[in-house]
Amino acid sequence: MKRRILVTGAGGAPALNFVRSLRLTGEPFHLIGADADPYYLQRAETDERHLLPRCDAADYLSLLNALLEETGAELLFAQPDAEIEVLSERRDEVRTRLFLPARETVRTCMNKYASYECWRKQELRVPQTMLINTPEDLRLCFERFGPRIWVRECKGAFGKGSLPTASYEQAQAWIDFHKGWGRFTGAECLERDTVTWQSIWWQGELMVAQGRRRLYWEFANRAPSGVTGLTGAGVTVSDPVVDDIARQAIRAIDARPHGIFSVDLTYDRDGVPNPTEINIGRFFTTHLFFAAAGLNMAFIFVKLALGEEVALPSQRVNPLTPGLLWIRGMDKEPVLTNVDRIEQTVRELEERRRSVRP
Repeated sequence: MKRRILVTGAGGAPALNFVRSLRLTGEPFHLIGADADPYYLQRAETDERHLLPRCDAADYLSLLNALLEETGAELLFAQPDAEIEVLSERRDEVRTRLFLPARETVRTCMNKYASYECWRKQELRVPQTMLINTPEDLRLCFERFGPRIWVRECKGAFGKGSLPTASYEQAQAWIDFHKGWGRFTGAECLERDTVTWQSIWWQGELMVAQGRRRLYWEFANRAPSGVTGLTGAGVTVSDPVVDDIARQAIRAIDARPHGIFSVDLTYDRDGVPNPTEINIGRFFTTHLFFAAAGLNMAFIFVKLALGEEVALPSQRVNPLTPGLLWIRGMDKEPVLTNVDRIEQTVRELEERRRSVRP
């Protein structure tokens, strides 16, 4: 029997990778796509496509429930943060299965400053941060954390509103432009290196987790902060320090995690990864990387959500070989390779340089 799953944000890259991951299994899923953008909807790779209003529309939930009943969906998977936030708050009204973390956990993780406060209270190593309510707060932020600070919105994905700057005037103009007083934070700038830790939990038990280091952001030269939220290349890692800090970051917010917790960490000057946010209730955009490499977390998620048996890897944390490389970009098929092949091409170029005399 085909299991029927409704996927929202179905035309976006994260949902496309969720659908592609499930297709890799060969299981007979019937996938129903919904999107609030009529153009994005046409990109959905689902068996059905349906337009829904934005999740902030008054009739969003009634129309979503009507679609769930019409299509017989047994599970709802939402990838966009805005929808996850609405569905989490109104989960008791949704007429099908959801597999989400607790309400309060979602609320905390959707707000980067609230997450920071939890980590600080638990004495995790995090970048010093303060909420910017007034221009005076901004000046104090520069005095405490400067000369260069990191300004960003408390809520939002893909580096929303982020700007590294050593100029008070620039930071003030940036916040003014975004009408962001009271919604932005200022923090000390960390280093450029980042790592992520994607995990699935079931009632407090870790089902599976995998680390991945980002090598560069796609289109980084087109964002003021250099952060676009679009990983250009990622490599699998297995680092006990990252594993331990990511687990601490999760449990500092939720003592009994349940659902998807995807942790972003940035390295400080001492080489220690600091948690900066948890993408809650959803996978990283590039989770197809893991599925293509043999760890299909989308499939594990669905089987757990439906209450079905699923084979978990014998090694629950970082089951994939370190050094696997995923390279992606706009209008390009992703490439799965490894670090050795990249290094070999660099060596070949050096040999060619030595052999060709100017």
